[in-house]
Amino acid sequence: MNYERLKTFVAVAEKKSFSEAAKVLFVSQPTITSQIKALEEELHTKLFERTTKRVEMTEAALILIKYAREIIRLSDAAQEKIQEIGSNIHGDLEIGCSFTIGEYILPTFLKRFKDNFPMVQIRADISNSDTIISCIKNHSVDVGLIETPIDDPQITLEPFLTDELLLIAAPDFLKENDGKVSAEHLKKIPLIMREKGSGTRAVVNHYLQMAGILESELNIVMELGSTESVKAAVEAGLGVSIISKATILKEKKLSLLTTYPIKNIAFYRYFYIVMRKDQVLKSTADLFLNELKKSANDNPYKSFNPLAQ
Repeated sequence: MNYERLKTFVAVAEKKSFSEAAKVLFVSQPTITSQIKALEEELHTKLFERTTKRVEMTEAALILIKYAREIIRLSDAAQEKIQEIGSNIHGDLEIGCSFTIGEYILPTFLKRFKDNFPMVQIRADISNSDTIISCIKNHSVDVGLIETPIDDPQITLEPFLTDELLLIAAPDFLKENDGKVSAEHLKKIPLIMREKGSGTRAVVNHYLQMAGILESELNIVMELGSTESVKAAVEAGLGVSIISKATILKEKKLSLLTTYPIKNIAFYRYFYIVMRKDQVLKSTADLFLNELKKSANDNPYKSFNPLAQ
């Protein structure tokens, strides 16, 4: 017998009302009626007699109610035990993360993951994408999380989260600006960039080229090797930069940095899960990725497809 139908049956029996059962189960009254009708057809018997004031159980219903309650109790107990087993999953997990993901995205997710699965021991290596791919190939990490797509016949790539890059400046640096920066204005502003080879820089150049702006046309005054150094330079008023929205949450909250849209240009990219094509995931890696994808569903940009650009 269907679990949901039995739950509906017990609710109607206890409340002696279809409408009250609907309130308890947070469904519509027609749904209650449909569930009871389906159960009656399954059992080939009538379960309730309706009077003007209340619903009365038939003799068959009086027999069923005892078994229905026990079935529901056992089903709930089984589910609880299975969840307990899930929360006690143990083992080790080696992951490789590129810098933005490892330093700004992963910590919050890991807190939730460790709260739910405290027996899983995780070691995260934060490095560039090329190093992570090498580690996956030589089996030194179980799964990788990177910021740029990799074309490698041995590697499978799966996008799991969308990131937006924003133009940042110190609060008063662009005080004469009208709220948006034009492409022509962008060419003149002192610009601080990540080092050549950086995934962030590659994304910025990709979208600027699509808008007809070459890197050689930009007023690049400084190249720095980390996001933190870029933010510090921008806060000091040395120029502006274009970096991941995920990396400036604290600075925005403290009003240390201001963000500006660029007219007719938006910067989006995927974050990717990478694995070997022939890889069979161990249970901790499978669990980690399932939880990561669930968490990524809250991302407000998940419906945007930067690969279609």
